[in-house]
Amino acid sequence: MLELGLIAFGEPLVLIALLVLPAVWWLLRVTPPAPRRIAFPPIRLLFGLRQDEETASRIPLWLLLLRLALVTVLILALADPIWRPADGTARSHPLLIVMDNGWAAAPDWDTRRAQAEALIDGAARAGELVAVAATAPEARPGTIRFLPAGEALSRLRALTPAPLTPDRSALAARLAQMERPEGALDAVWIADGLDHGSAAAFAETLQDLSKGGSVRVLTNLPVTIPPVLTPPEPGRSGLELTIYHPEVMETRDGRIEARGEDGRLIGQADWQLPRAATATRVTLDLPLDLRNAVHRIEVTGARSAASTVLLDERWRRRAVGLVSGAPFEADQPLLSDLYYLERALAPFAEIRKPGAAGRAEDGVSQIESLLTNPLSVLFLADIGTLSDSDTQRIQAWVEDGGTLVRFAGPRLTAQEANDLLPVALRQGGRTLDGALSWTEPQRLAPFEEASPFAGIELPGDVTVSRQVLADPRDLSFVQTWARLEDGTPLVTAAERGEGRIILFHVTANTDWSNLPLSGLFVSMLQRVLDLAQGVATQNASGDGGLLPPRRVLDGFGRLGAPPPQVKPISLREWTNAAPSPEHPPGFYGKEGAARALNLGSEKLDLTPLPALGGVEMKTGFGEAVHRSLKPALLVAALLLLLADGLAALYLTGRLTSGGERTKETAAALAALIALPLLFTGDPADADDSFALRAAQETHLAYVKTGDSEIDRISHAGLRGLTRKLQERTALEPGDPMGVDVESDELAFFPLLYWPVTENAQPLSDAAAAKISTYMQNGGMVLFDTRDQISADFSGGGNEPLRRVLGKLDVPPLEPVPRDHVLTKSFYLLQSFPGRWEGGQLWAQAPQRGRVQTNDGVSAILIGSNDFAGAWAVDESGRALLPVTPGGERQREFAYRFGVNLVMYALTGNYKADQVHVPALLERLGQ
Repeated sequence: MLELGLIAFGEPLVLIALLVLPAVWWLLRVTPPAPRRIAFPPIRLLFGLRQDEETASRIPLWLLLLRLALVTVLILALADPIWRPADGTARSHPLLIVMDNGWAAAPDWDTRRAQAEALIDGAARAGELVAVAATAPEARPGTIRFLPAGEALSRLRALTPAPLTPDRSALAARLAQMERPEGALDAVWIADGLDHGSAAAFAETLQDLSKGGSVRVLTNLPVTIPPVLTPPEPGRSGLELTIYHPEVMETRDGRIEARGEDGRLIGQADWQLPRAATATRVTLDLPLDLRNAVHRIEVTGARSAASTVLLDERWRRRAVGLVSGAPFEADQPLLSDLYYLERALAPFAEIRKPGAAGRAEDGVSQIESLLTNPLSVLFLADIGTLSDSDTQRIQAWVEDGGTLVRFAGPRLTAQEANDLLPVALRQGGRTLDGALSWTEPQRLAPFEEASPFAGIELPGDVTVSRQVLADPRDLSFVQTWARLEDGTPLVTAAERGEGRIILFHVTANTDWSNLPLSGLFVSMLQRVLDLAQGVATQNASGDGGLLPPRRVLDGFGRLGAPPPQVKPISLREWTNAAPSPEHPPGFYGKEGAARALNLGSEKLDLTPLPALGGVEMKTGFGEAVHRSLKPALLVAALLLLLADGLAALYLTGRLTSGGERTKETAAALAALIALPLLFTGDPADADDSFALRAAQETHLAYVKTGDSEIDRISHAGLRGLTRKLQERTALEPGDPMGVDVESDELAFFPLLYWPVTENAQPLSDAAAAKISTYMQNGGMVLFDTRDQISADFSGGGNEPLRRVLGKLDVPPLEPVPRDHVLTKSFYLLQSFPGRWEGGQLWAQAPQRGRVQTNDGVSAILIGSNDFAGAWAVDESGRALLPVTPGGERQREFAYRFGVNLVMYALTGNYKADQVHVPALLERLGQ
C-alpha cells in the first residue's frame, strides 16, 4: 500500500498505467473522426451540405480531454485509492490486534472496531496473517491464533464490550503461549484510555512479542471515557449518587435518568463535574412511591455498564410504623422505647408514628391510624394488651404480607398468651445480672447459616442482662434467628400467611441489653427490612442458598438474558461478590426477590493511560477512517463513458435536428441511458413500475431511512424472514421492497418494518396523514428503535422515536401481555427477541366500551431488539450479524417471532377466536 497523506492506494503498481496517457493523447489526435453520413437522394444531399471548404482531420480538443479523463479515472479506480487511511494499515509483517473491550471501551466501540477493520483490510492487501485478542477476562478463554484476514475479521466482529475491567496480565500470559509465525510481527493495541494498573507491563510484553516489528498504541481522549456511577445511598430527600470520572481540564456535565422495570422514565437530575475534579454528588429527589419504583439509574448517553446502576429491594425506602407501650419522655429521650429504633431505621426507611396520645381525637387507635396507609413493617415496643379490633386488624395485615416486629419489656412479660407472638413465652422472664443473680450477662452466639443475620460480624462487647424466655415446647415450630451463648433464643420468627411475626426477646432500649447501642442493632434491623421487602435469604431460598442469574448487563449497560457461562452466586459469598465472567453485573435470585450486582464502584481505577516508552502512541481516533474511493471513481468513469457515447453520436450527426434517427441510433441511445441503471438503485425497486410489482404478489416492506447500511440490513432482514415464511408456512411472499413514506403508496403492504435511526426527522403533514390512513385501514407498522431499551414514547426518553411519532395519532399502548394473540398466532412464544434480547414490545391497548377496529389487531407495534438484524441473511442464506447473548437459539426464536408477526398481520384475531370453537360446535350439534 502506498500512503500519501490523506489518501492511499491499495494497488499502487496500477498507477504505472498513467505513463501511457501521452500515447493515448497521440492516438486520439491522429485518429480522424468518423465520416458524416448524409442520406440520399441528391436533393437531401444538397440540403445537408455545409458551406465549409475544409473537413476536420483531427479529433476535437474537448473530446480528446474527455477521453483522457475517462482513462485517468479508470486507472485511478483500479489503483484502489483510500481516503483518510487508518494509520498503520500498510503491512509488512503478520499483525496482532489487541482490543481493550471492557466497560470503558463501550461508548465508542463502533469507532474502535472500524479502526481494527481498517488494519485487517491493510493486512489482507499485503497477504499477511492476523490475530485478534481481547483484554476482558473470559470464563473459557479460547486459543489466540494467527488466521487469514477474512477469518480474523469474523473474529473481530464477534467481539463485544464486556461489563468488566480488562485483565491485561492474563492476556499477556496467553499471548506468551500462542503459536506465532517466525520472525517479526506488528502489534497494534487499541486501548481504552485507562491504566488499570498494568499498562506499562503490557506494553513491554507486546514489545517482546514483536521481535523487531512495530508496536503502536491507539487510544481515545480522556474526556470520552464514560463516567462511573456508584450505587445510591438512601437519603432523607431522595437517592444520593456519586459520579466519578478521570481528571480532565474542562468542565463536564450531563444528566442521570431513573427508570422503572418497564423502561418508563421516572425521574432525572442534572450533574456537573468542575474542571480538574474527579467526583461529584447528585441527588434524585423523588416521592416515596416513585423512589421505590426505580429499577435502574443510568448516565444519559454513556452506553456503559459502569454508568448504569441496578436497584433491588435493598434500595427501596419502605414505610415503617413505630408504636410504644410507654409514653414518650421528652426530657429523657434516651430512655424512650422508640429512640434507638428511630435512629437505627431513619437512614433506610420512612418512619411513621401516631400522635403522642393513645387515641386520636376522632377515636381512631394508634394501630388503626398507622395501618390506614400502606405500611411495610410495624414495630411494637413493649406493647402488652391490644384491643380485639387492633389484634384482628394486625392479623389481617400480617396475613396479607406485612411484617410485625415486636420487642419485649415489662408489659409484654406480664401477658400470659398472645396471638401476635411467634412463640409462647414463659412467665417472669430471665434476669442474668443483678444483686440476686448468680449469673453474668450473656454474649451472642454466632449466627447460624440459615438465619437472615448470617454473615454479620458480631462485636465482642454486646451483652444481654435480661430477656423473656420462649416455651421450649414451641421452639420446634418456629425459626430461631439469633441465640445467646447458652443457646436460649434472642430473636424468633414465624410465618403467618404471606407475612411473618418477629420477636426480639429484649427491649428496644438499653434496659435489658446494650444491643441498641451497637452497630449490630442497625445491621439486624436492616436485614429485617430487606426480608420484609422480599430480598431472598438463605432460609427462604429454595435452591440451597444459591442466587441464580436472572438478567445481566452487557458492556453497553443493556439488560438481557444471562449467557450459558454465568453461574449462580452463593448467598454466603454474596457480601464479597464482585463482577467476573461467571458473575457479570445484573440481577440474581428469584423473581420478586432478586439482588442487584453492580459494576460501578469507587474502587474502579480511573488512572489515565500513562506515556509508554518504546512504543508509538496516538491519542484520538479521528472522524472518518479508511474510506475506499474505488466505487465513486468507477461511477465517475461510467458517467464519462456515457458522455463519450453521446459525444460520438453528436459528431456522427445522429443527434442533429435534420433527418429522422435511425433505429440503430435510438437503440444505442437507450442502451447508454439505461446502462447506469444496472449499477444504481435500490435492489427492492429495480422493476420499472413500483405499483405493478407491489400488486402482483404479497411483499414485506421496510421504510427507507436514507442510511444505506441500515436500509441494507432492513432489506436483508426481510429477505431472511421471507425465506422462513416460504419454508414454514403456506404463504409465499415475494422479495421485500423498500418504501418512501413521503411518495410511495403503502396500501399494497400488510406490514411495514420501520427502523428508527438516531437522526430521524419529523414526518411531513402529508406523510403523517398517509401513515395514519394506512393504519386505520388495516395496515400494521413495527417501529424498531434497535437499542434494546424499552421504548419510552410517553416520557422524555427515546427522542428519535418521539420525533417520528410526533404527528401520528398513536393509540394508548401497553406491553404485550402473556395471553396476546401475537404469542400464539403460529408458534407459542413467551418473549420476542431480535439481535438483542430484553427490550419491551408494545402494542395497542384494548379500550373498554369501544368498538374494536381492524378486527382488534394492533395497528402499531414498538420494539427495540433489532429484529431485522437477527433475520438478516445474504444471497446464499448465511446470517449477516451475530446475535447476543443467546446465539443461534435466540436467532431461531427471532424468526419465530417474525413468523408470528406476519401471521398476526394477515389473520388478525383468528387464533383468539379459536377459543370459541367448542361452543360453536356444541351449538351446531344442537
